[in-house]
Amino acid sequence: MEIRSKTAQEKPGAAPGAARRDPALATWLLRRRREVDQTLASQGRVETPKASSVEAEALRRFRSFAASCLLRGERPAPSLDGLKLDDERLTPLLGAWCEAACTVAGPEHREAVQAALTPLAAHFCAALRGSQGSRRRRGAPRAGRRAVMAAIDRIADAFLAIDPDTGRIVDANPAAGALLGLQRDALIDRNVAAFLADPDAEEWAAQIDAVTEGGEPARFRASLRDDGGLRIPLDIQITRHATRQRTLALVVARPQTD
Repeated sequence: MEIRSKTAQEKPGAAPGAARRDPALATWLLRRRREVDQTLASQGRVETPKASSVEAEALRRFRSFAASCLLRGERPAPSLDGLKLDDERLTPLLGAWCEAACTVAGPEHREAVQAALTPLAAHFCAALRGSQGSRRRRGAPRAGRRAVMAAIDRIADAFLAIDPDTGRIVDANPAAGALLGLQRDALIDRNVAAFLADPDAEEWAAQIDAVTEGGEPARFRASLRDDGGLRIPLDIQITRHATRQRTLALVVARPQTD
């Protein structure tokens, strides 16, 4: 267990948008998410959400939101686009998920995990209530990005689209922002080299070059460093996406679980 609750900090003079900062707990939540989900199912406090359900989508959004808050020590507005779930269903679901996380953390860390997640769950539910009211006032949401990009925004794994010639990140999803401790928009136009862990930089370069030169999709293990310098070991898949204008390396990454 790598929850270092003693390092958690509240920002001095915490404003309403401030939150507890605990990068170790954020990384632990990302790495152990599968075990937490299994514990949620075994506890039977709520019905286990089906993978394609709006409840499962809400849990994915909350997990990314919680990790982002804990990594950055800030409480930004959660990503709620397209999420339609009433508070009577969401509150018990998030409560049960937080309890499952406490169970996985064990007696020694239960209090720290509960203290970190409870206010974030309450904030997420309150934001959704406000979003639903705003949506009713302004009518049906306008169709924006293509459906495939909207789906990428909702997945729990980190997604990065990288220009192999410059190393520039040209697109990312909220989960990538949560993993690296930044808002998604703050990743755009950053060079991926800023997040590479030194021992793995050559491996990243070699794999990206090989795939974008026409090779088969690659799977490998390497690390990234988040905005605070924390090293995160990852399972990575890179595929090539080519158009007439340019070629991109599409990266999907998830924290290693073993």
